[in-house]
Amino acid sequence: MIELAGWVVASNDNQGYPFAVMDKAAAQILVFGGDGRLRGAAPGLFGSAVGDHTAPGIAGLALREIPGRDRTTPAGRFVGGFGPSLDAGRVLWVDYDSAVSIHPTATGVPAEKRPERLASPSPDDNRVTHGCINVSPGFYEQVISPTFERGGVFYVLPDEASMAETFPEFAQGRGTTQRDD
Repeated sequence: MIELAGWVVASNDNQGYPFAVMDKAAAQILVFGGDGRLRGAAPGLFGSAVGDHTAPGIAGLALREIPGRDRTTPAGRFVGGFGPSLDAGRVLWVDYDSAVSIHPTATGVPAEKRPERLASPSPDDNRVTHGCINVSPGFYEQVISPTFERGGVFYVLPDEASMAETFPEFAQGRGTTQRDD
């Protein structure tokens, strides 16, 4: 995560926009301002299915219609920002085409225990969403919302694909094609 963030700043891949680096396996989110300075770090909740893909047509499905195998948080570089949602009002879209956004944890399904999962010291229980990225309401209000008010760039590390496949410019800049997570 740190190495990718350093490359983003050094290469100006974010073009001066704020950015976030998200590690699904470690269940962590690092948020940086457009100047490359760390604004905050926090645990996150990610898609319940391991994988880096976006299923075709997933954005048109209701949450209950998304098959378990397709409840992934896609890996890659995304340019996103705040915009309308059909069922959630205004959200911070990471990738509109795959209907992935960052939003505060919801307590609507008590059995999922999302707040407790965020507070857990282990990342092993942080795979619970339909693909969106959840953070604590405090982190969302204090860091995410003000940092990305005018949009930003989101880097989601892969579960299965290599870093070179997911971020080829980063891998070329490092002079490697090996899998380094």
